[in-house]
Amino acid sequence: MIPQIPGSRAEPFLVCPDARHADINLARLQQLGMVTHEGGRTGVAEDFRIIKRPLLRGARGLDSQPIQHGNLIIVTSALPGEGKTYCAINLAMSMAMERDTTVLLVDADVARPAVLNVLGLEPGPGLMDVLLDDERDLSEVILKTNVPALSLLPSGRRNKHATELLASRNMSRLLDDIANRYPDRIVIFDSPPLLITSEASVLASQMGQVVVVVEAERTTHSSVREALRLVESCRHVNLVYNKSKPFSCSDHHYAYYDQG
Repeated sequence: MIPQIPGSRAEPFLVCPDARHADINLARLQQLGMVTHEGGRTGVAEDFRIIKRPLLRGARGLDSQPIQHGNLIIVTSALPGEGKTYCAINLAMSMAMERDTTVLLVDADVARPAVLNVLGLEPGPGLMDVLLDDERDLSEVILKTNVPALSLLPSGRRNKHATELLASRNMSRLLDDIANRYPDRIVIFDSPPLLITSEASVLASQMGQVVVVVEAERTTHSSVREALRLVESCRHVNLVYNKSKPFSCSDHHYAYYDQG
């Protein structure tokens, strides 16, 4: 079973002399049952080891035809509260354990950013600031962390024209740069819910792979169908069944389906 994130407020992060470095509160994540390097072989860690494998194969072009921007992976859901941020963070942490792989976790839920809060970090400049300021380089807002292979890109300042900015040529150029500058880098975007804002479908149209998180026993079939319709421009769409009750024969259960 992949559980949800408890709603407790995160503790502030420790500011290092380098303003582009932040220490993730790994002890807190471990207490929440999330994936960490020191967390051992927990059920959740094993779930995400299985979930990440086909995504990594797609990112590295190991299956048939290479996927354009296959290393750009968006994690979204039909509705709020289904666990997309939880899945995005755990997926990023799990992928950061891979050899010869670096991971950039992007908080792209620009209306309701949550990644930094869950990680125990304070908000700062990020994606929207780069899109709004042609003079600002991406390297100025990426945060290196105490997880060696994991970096973070905050959402940055809110803007009422977020959808237009995410659909802009600047965003397309930024994504090309992110995808191609470091071929060993996997970029995971925590996106807004598909049925709540238009930003999610705009982002998904520019991704190589899409992960749609579906909450067990809550999300309706019609909501899932409508969400999938909004990302049908992407050929590689995957579903993660979240918050399911365990079977009697197993302590943990997940469901993973490739729609590609």
